[in-house]
Amino acid sequence: MLKPFKKWLRSLGKDAVKAFPTIDPEHVPAHVAIIMDGNGRWAKQRGLPRVAGHHSGMKNVKKITIAANDIGVKVLTMYAFSTENWKRPKEEVEFLMKLPSEFFPLEIGELIEKNVRIRMTGWNEGLPDYTLRAIEDAIERTKNNTGLILNFALNYGGRKEILDGVQNIYKEVQEGKFRIEDLDEESFSRYMLTSDLPDPDLLIRTSGELRLSNFLLWQLAYSELWFTDAYWPEFTDDLFYQAIVEYQQRARRYGGI
Repeated sequence: MLKPFKKWLRSLGKDAVKAFPTIDPEHVPAHVAIIMDGNGRWAKQRGLPRVAGHHSGMKNVKKITIAANDIGVKVLTMYAFSTENWKRPKEEVEFLMKLPSEFFPLEIGELIEKNVRIRMTGWNEGLPDYTLRAIEDAIERTKNNTGLILNFALNYGGRKEILDGVQNIYKEVQEGKFRIEDLDEESFSRYMLTSDLPDPDLLIRTSGELRLSNFLLWQLAYSELWFTDAYWPEFTDDLFYQAIVEYQQRARRYGGI
């Protein structure tokens, strides 16, 4: 399982191997969330249109998914399109909406071989039919897989998720299905879109930006955060392994001592 990581360490030389302890298979984060940022800036630096960056970023998804799968990550959530991204130029939004119908036909075979299961976190409203068909087909074809869950946060926003949860609780209280006295963190979490998944242990954000951008606001309360200046299209499996190593060197106290 850890062969790719060990091969990378050996390639760095003896000094680097000493500096980077091998990944502890008993301490691999169960859930890693990634804000895939910087596609447009990566393209601009190369004199390319922004959509070229999105295309390159799409191809990077499979590589990082396989890297995560190789070390035993159980859930990998990729922030693919936020509820705020609709504000972008129409041509760019249309290109982004077509990416699932390009990505899945090309990559679904290898993902199935790797026992990866596809799912989506977000809202269908507003998504084109061809986008939904591509995603639903990938979900259906991988539904019986038991390995890593590749979860795409698509048309997703953390504030909307929390507001929807509050509205659903209010509705159930009005209908006598829920007592407000029973509301606590655990019960509230059941109204989140990721209620059946563990909260992320580690958040990775590329491109040098240091913010959450309305991503999994409830779920990231005690996640470890890791930032890199690398744009998403140039984010390598080496950098991913580095993030895991640094995660394993941290002490998670959850407010305690």
